[in-house]
Amino acid sequence: MEPPERHADLVVKDSELLVTLDEARREIAGGWVAITGGLVSAIGPSTEPPPLAKQVLSARGCLVTPGLVNTHHHLYQNLTRSYKPAVGKTLFEWLRVLYPLWSALDEEAVYLSAWVGLAELALSGCTTSTDHLYIHPQGTGNLIAAEIQAAMELGIRFHPTRGSMDLSTKDGGLPPDSVVQDRDAILDDSKRVVERHHDPSWGAMVRIALAPCSPFSASPGLMADTAALAEQLDVRLHTHLAEDPDEDAYAEAAFGKRTIEHFDDLGWMQSRTWVAHCVYPNAEEIQSLGRAGVGVAHCPSSNMLLAGGGIAPVTSLRSAGSPVGLGCDGSSSNDAASMWLEARTAMLLGRLREGPSAMSARDVLEIATRGSAACLGRVGELGTLAVGSAGDLVCWPLEGLQFAGAMTDPVEAWLRCGPSAARHTVVAGRVIVRDCQLDNSDLGSILDRHYATAKAMQSRSHSAPC
Repeated sequence: MEPPERHADLVVKDSELLVTLDEARREIAGGWVAITGGLVSAIGPSTEPPPLAKQVLSARGCLVTPGLVNTHHHLYQNLTRSYKPAVGKTLFEWLRVLYPLWSALDEEAVYLSAWVGLAELALSGCTTSTDHLYIHPQGTGNLIAAEIQAAMELGIRFHPTRGSMDLSTKDGGLPPDSVVQDRDAILDDSKRVVERHHDPSWGAMVRIALAPCSPFSASPGLMADTAALAEQLDVRLHTHLAEDPDEDAYAEAAFGKRTIEHFDDLGWMQSRTWVAHCVYPNAEEIQSLGRAGVGVAHCPSSNMLLAGGGIAPVTSLRSAGSPVGLGCDGSSSNDAASMWLEARTAMLLGRLREGPSAMSARDVLEIATRGSAACLGRVGELGTLAVGSAGDLVCWPLEGLQFAGAMTDPVEAWLRCGPSAARHTVVAGRVIVRDCQLDNSDLGSILDRHYATAKAMQSRSHSAPC
């Protein structure tokens, strides 16, 4: 009989290939993973028997990887997916159309949109997601708590950010008055949210970051004060940066400098920070971001749909020293929440920008796992499979019509063939997607409630008073 210490909670075995993305970047044919207490407790090849386990999950015919980590999203936006009056607009025009609808957000809307968005992500192999919730209409309750509840019910690891805006149209910003807040109220609530929900421990399921929306919707005072508060509370910082050419025109008119220079002056050029998009930095700014260790959430689909045709300089940012992770972005600008789709698109865009050898499937897998983990400040904990790391993994099927003939390299086949979705998604040793189905019975009722909420929100005229 096996001694008790050799018993695991879960063993995933019989993989076609196990890609660990550990420090040695081991790839183990037929490899298995044991998870105990939410953390990886052992890894081995097929020639070495795994420990006994309470539960065994077959990965036969699958590529097994660390769970993908989504570093940028706006989950509430799936309530306004493909909203026709906003289609075909520039970023600033798109925001002006949708802000009045989003001013109707409340706890129910945030809970439902988070539940739906996180479930969709889990089905696409995502085990950890952040969310940039920067709209907090007055009197709508505790929105961060509502989305954390959804994440806990689904079992996905969650990094919500306490987003904020304090510049409305009357101040020269883009948002209407109904969705911005007073700076002191933002800072007080930011502190409360961190003290209530942030878990700094290894393997934590919930962590909080502070996230003024952008340099054109947050005042210099709010940006600087938030950076100081993040240092005081020892949490991370997040914002949008260099997403659209209009940003530099706005920053030049408002501050007399480029957006990234303004960002630096406000105390944000530091390793505590990760930013979304970063499509338009110049060569000098890329080096500055890299020296400071500022992380970048690369959001390829959203950038193509909204941001004027630019392709983020991913290779240059990584070479300069910036951690680069993968992000879906909001479900009104991307309209899908598939990390597999973002990974494939990142590979295609990287090759289009830099050449055919510039971005392999392994490069993208590293970005979506280790790179994303670095953006969130969780190097060695997430985005890798090694003893002591989080027990988060995905079993990707390599069988069926779309993989016929793909025999030489399972990792390249994973992104080149497809489309693909997770056969199994495991978070902290818990199977949350099993046999391509969400392991949760609430999906039908949630979708009914989501439909009613989305219909009510979209029935608001985009020209309604704010």
